[in-house]
Amino acid sequence: MKIIVLGAGLVGGPMARDLADDERFEVTAADASAGALERLAGDQRIARIEKDLSDPKAVTALVRGYDMAVNAVPGFMGYRTLEAIIAAERNVVDIAFFPESPFSLEEQARRRGVVAIVDCGVAPGMSNVLTGYADSLLDETRSALTYVGGLPEVRTWPWGYKAVFSPIDVIEEYTRPARYVENGHLVTRPALSDPELIDFPVVGTLEAFNTDGLRTLAETINAPNLKEKTLRYPGHIDKMRVLRESGFFSEEPVEAGGVTVRPIDLTARLLFPMWELQGNEADITVMRVIVEGLKDGVGTRYTWDLFDRKNETTGVHSMARTTGYTATVAARMIADGLWDRAGVSPPEYVGRDHQCVDYLLRGLAERGVVYEERVERTG
Repeated sequence: MKIIVLGAGLVGGPMARDLADDERFEVTAADASAGALERLAGDQRIARIEKDLSDPKAVTALVRGYDMAVNAVPGFMGYRTLEAIIAAERNVVDIAFFPESPFSLEEQARRRGVVAIVDCGVAPGMSNVLTGYADSLLDETRSALTYVGGLPEVRTWPWGYKAVFSPIDVIEEYTRPARYVENGHLVTRPALSDPELIDFPVVGTLEAFNTDGLRTLAETINAPNLKEKTLRYPGHIDKMRVLRESGFFSEEPVEAGGVTVRPIDLTARLLFPMWELQGNEADITVMRVIVEGLKDGVGTRYTWDLFDRKNETTGVHSMARTTGYTATVAARMIADGLWDRAGVSPPEYVGRDHQCVDYLLRGLAERGVVYEERVERTG
């Protein structure tokens, strides 16, 4: 089977390597960046194509030469890329995390017989899978809450943060209004709002805040309370709010020194070098998924905890492991015929199939990404 990975960056590159470990697959990585592709040059199992993926027609023509695609482009171009893959009538696993609704492509995918699993990373991704799984086990789901963060293992001044995925997508987390469900109503709150401090094993105290990570769960899970919050080291929220409220994340052009510039472009240019992981710096991923409801008339809580860090042997960062390997295991799941639903499937759909959940958890555990489960009776 021929698979093409669209995007060969921090996550796309490790995904291509993981898929190449499977003798069933002929793997190609495509990216506009020669530098990103160069990092794969030492792996003779992976073909490389330098290609501008911003042109949907070019993407459609490209992926027609393959049996399956993995969409790992930045979020701002993710929707058009997914649409182009569907137009090519190729199955796809998507981690682009675009802001548009993936359900708007459901009819196209179903009509063309395309199996498309979207938002298939860690969160959204496995957080949705586990939420959908718990929802299928409970007789009545009352709440689902996800806390998640990718962080540098060593906290350094001034930001206490490093971008372990597309940095422009990080800034969007701080600007896009956060949707969640509260008491049965869809509520919108500013990003970075409702801060709280939470203790986690190994890591210690982190701060959590609202981001727009609920995504499809707001439509697919029938529960009165649904929320996703992002985790950072304490103090990060205030710094990002100062930048945002001072206009540094604005896309409206301003004139300074006779030059017209968008503040967000200047901010990104200054921040991204400081947010880049350097040398042997390690990152960690922390996630907790909590789903509560009734089972046989008894209050029941399902909790999953994840703590993952960079693999020092392979050099693969934790965010690439937890996000990318979810997608590569899902691609194998499609190749093995376990998931064959034509149309656009968010991960919580997959979570309702217990055989697929076992497949994903087992595949991730084989790669050292382990979710610890607890089941408690709450009354």
